[in-house]
Amino acid sequence: MDLRYLRAFVAVADHGGISAAAQQLGYAQSSVSAQLKRLEAELGAAVLLRVGTGAILTEAGRRLLPHAREALELDERMRRAVLGERPRLRIGAQESLAHAWLPDVLAAFEYGAGGPDTTAEVDLSVGSRTKLDALFTAGELDVAFQYDAGVRVLGPSAVVGHDRTVLAAGSSHPLARVGTVTAEQLLRYEFLVAEPGCTSEMLVDRFGRDLLVGAQVAMVTGSLAALLRLTGHGRGVTLLPEMAVARELESGELVELPLAEQVRPVSIVAKWHPRLGLADGPLRALLEVARRADPLPEPALRGSEASQVS
Repeated sequence: MDLRYLRAFVAVADHGGISAAAQQLGYAQSSVSAQLKRLEAELGAAVLLRVGTGAILTEAGRRLLPHAREALELDERMRRAVLGERPRLRIGAQESLAHAWLPDVLAAFEYGAGGPDTTAEVDLSVGSRTKLDALFTAGELDVAFQYDAGVRVLGPSAVVGHDRTVLAAGSSHPLARVGTVTAEQLLRYEFLVAEPGCTSEMLVDRFGRDLLVGAQVAMVTGSLAALLRLTGHGRGVTLLPEMAVARELESGELVELPLAEQVRPVSIVAKWHPRLGLADGPLRALLEVARRADPLPEPALRGSEASQVS
């Protein structure tokens, strides 16, 4: 099958219309339309439904899309291998991980911390858990770094790190003047999460539900930066991994609220697709670099868990 047909199909799926796809590909709209018709003729099925000025995928098109992406990615890997270019590694990460930890991991990886001949050309996508899961399922990511949500991961995965879970508030918040914060005190104040599926909501769901039954949980804007600023201005309290708030805690913009019932640490999980070809070696090296950069290494992790049991 001519890969131009698949490329046109994927572009339409990504951009929602033939005109937008043609503009992105640098083709005339009539050329893209012709390629799509040839694709449908070869497959013997309609993959797109033209609606107004756009196009949507048929059921057959939805089944085709992940395979089309895989074929295009394999084509690029083959070309890179023939030309002797570095393999490409498409990485996804939750915003709270990309806010602090992952940039240091990627910098160390780029400077050769993974060993000789293990570097790769890195593409990084940052987003919510929902967005990353969609990209990963569609085959648009090779590996995704996320905080453990307590859901079984299908396919290859590994824990590469751990992080403390911190209840934070602005320095002017009433709870910042309290010694140890109880669950009853938390119920009086608004609890901020960035968006459905974000790390803060996941931590509340998995680790803080017993503490926060009946609390006022409010969505903010889909932005970790906005959530931190609003929390810093005393709008409410938030439950986040320590790395996501480390800078704000150090500057004094936020303060950690000591809880009477401690929340246990959360794991950082990597999941990846198998059979990445030349990118497989760099992926393994990246995972090892990530493990060595564990924010809460084993001795500290044991100490943290012990303090919560006592």
